[in-house]
Amino acid sequence: MASQRRQVHHDEMSDSVDGVGGEVCIDSKSTDKVRLKRNVGFISGSSFIVGSIIGSGIFISPKGVLEETQSVGLSMVVWAAGGVLSLLGALTYAELGTLIPKSGAEYPYLLEAMHPIVAYLFAWTKVIVLQPSAVAIVSLTFAEYVATFMEYCGSPQSPIKLIAALVILTICIINCYDTSLASSVQVIFTGAKLIALGIIIVGGIVRMAQGHLSVLQTGFSGTTSSPSSVALAFYSAMWAYDAWNNLNNLTEELKNPFVNLPRANVSGILLVTVIYILANISYFTVLTADELLESDAVAVDWGKRVLGVAWYIIPLSVLCSTFGAANGFCFAGSRVVYCAAREGHLPEVLSYVHCTRYTPVLSIIFTCGIATLMIIPSDTAGLIDFFSFAAWTFYALTGLALIILRFTRRNDHRPIKVFILIPVVFFLVSAFLVIAPIVQDPRIEILYALFFILGGLVLYFPFVCFKLDRGCFDCVTTFLQLVSESVPSPYIPDE
Repeated sequence: MASQRRQVHHDEMSDSVDGVGGEVCIDSKSTDKVRLKRNVGFISGSSFIVGSIIGSGIFISPKGVLEETQSVGLSMVVWAAGGVLSLLGALTYAELGTLIPKSGAEYPYLLEAMHPIVAYLFAWTKVIVLQPSAVAIVSLTFAEYVATFMEYCGSPQSPIKLIAALVILTICIINCYDTSLASSVQVIFTGAKLIALGIIIVGGIVRMAQGHLSVLQTGFSGTTSSPSSVALAFYSAMWAYDAWNNLNNLTEELKNPFVNLPRANVSGILLVTVIYILANISYFTVLTADELLESDAVAVDWGKRVLGVAWYIIPLSVLCSTFGAANGFCFAGSRVVYCAAREGHLPEVLSYVHCTRYTPVLSIIFTCGIATLMIIPSDTAGLIDFFSFAAWTFYALTGLALIILRFTRRNDHRPIKVFILIPVVFFLVSAFLVIAPIVQDPRIEILYALFFILGGLVLYFPFVCFKLDRGCFDCVTTFLQLVSESVPSPYIPDE
């Protein structure tokens, strides 16, 4: 039925759009070759990873990590371990991404290794909550830092939400216009944020040379003994590391993915880990533990203490950082929508690609639209807890998926094959991060996330499992095709 509808829309599009405005001419032969273009190379891929990871987290998460660990020593261990965990995840995903070279990251991997219902629940959670909430969080952070320049007028919430909405709209337009433009934006803003973090790191080195080591010398004094607190500390740190897997969403747009996917993943994550550790050391050479715990914007307080009248450089750098991160989340999230729709787990029209720009415009608009709606409550702390629990649930399942595929597809060619302990350790640590908070401290956000994930079953059984006829939506699909100038884009393996 889905394939028949695709052909109907395909033919209708050929008849209806031909000659519109004298610019668009689509026929059945041309649409056979409409697909995502491979415009992302090693440099832009590495920049995409670094730019997506370094968002608001490193500027605000140190407080949450220290609050849960209760010691400088353990907080530094958590930051370093977060980088190691991200690297293990990236290596796991590198094998999966070259074994199953489809866009969508976890979605095609879960679909291949497990029951389709698991892949559907991931798509449901990722599409409706994870990626849009990430875009919303970093866009709100962008708006709040803009507010530091607007203190003279009180910075009410309405302007902050309006600024966040404008950020999302701008990112939506950039991503719809051209994939290469979105990649270029990522490269530019990645460079800007690295310069800012370089200032923080150099400032920390100077402070260390001057002997300001008192806070670092407290070590593990007062360290928590609660596994739940350690897991929640990882939630804060891993929010700063999140997006380590974003490049797997773009596998079909990578040049030479078998080479560039693992290289870009590993190089990007190693660079981010070093930057995060040095930035945290710098924070502790300037701020005491109590000052850091009382701060809502650690980097800004650091800037006011070290840079004096030039402190505004820091909020400006955060603006660059969060804009780049929001662009990365939008870029990757829209590809998950695209892939899930192509498999029939979301409305098929969301998998259509613009006939001349080769961008999945409808999936981009869908992702940005939900993110804009999430700005209304603007509870970033709750969104982060909600996001982290749901995300690590599926990270754990994806690690398990690779272990399963080692047995079910043992004879398949693997351009990359990692040591089996890598996915095993990644799975076990991810499972701990999911289970520990439920057992010891079941916060309401975590329970909401659990119920929301399972709530996807309400739509799965009638529309996916029993294939309830959705023919009534054909007219909507045709209308959206005409308006967006989009056509079906089936998966076409490289020849």
